[in-house]
Amino acid sequence: MSLSRRRFMILAASVASTTVFSTESRADAPVLAENDPTAQALGYKADASKVDKARFPRFQNRQTCANCQLYQGKPGSTMGPCPTYGGKLVNAKGWCNAYVKKT
Repeated sequence: MSLSRRRFMILAASVASTTVFSTESRADAPVLAENDPTAQALGYKADASKVDKARFPRFQNRQTCANCQLYQGKPGSTMGPCPTYGGKLVNAKGWCNAYVKKT
């Protein structure tokens, strides 16, 4: 898999923040707002069906936070923390441009 520099930096930041947040309680983590500056830059939508496909051509149907490698919610949960956003809770049915398919 070939990574662009931008995607590499996003993933590197995600891994680093995972270490920081692993000792903190995530139950009281704030919910990520779509108007958060990082969320806007990465095109985060709480509902993947509302992704601007012209702006984010990488988006494909069936891609959601729940099936992204970065999503740390439990299977079947409606929300879970995402290290891309500093551990804030994202919607399992959401999507952003940092999406990496679970393998």
